Amino acid sequence: MSDHRDGRPAGRPVGQSARVTLYSKPGCHLCDDARAVVERVCAELGERFEEHSILDDPELLERYREEIPVTLVDGRQHDFWRVDAQRLRAALTADPPHPTAR
Repeated sequence: MSDHRDGRPAGRPVGQSARVTLYSKPGCHLCDDARAVVERVCAELGERFEEHSILDDPELLERYREEIPVTLVDGRQHDFWRVDAQRLRAALTADPPHPTAR
């Protein structure tokens, strides 16, 4: 999949947010490991990810203080402490649930 000039993967509409979010903090070796896995899997699949330091937001710090790194896929918590590449890949390639499904 080729990239657009603005750096977003082809097929991803302008303005659509990244499917993967990584919450981390500076100096965290588990966060460094998680980032490497997230970067690799997202690159393989043509997905973008966002990373946010929990130190920049008191609510995130309170919520995730003991769980970082934390990954979210499509806004839902996916993993914490460790990121399994196979599990992340499966989540990103699975058909999303239909909005009216119960």
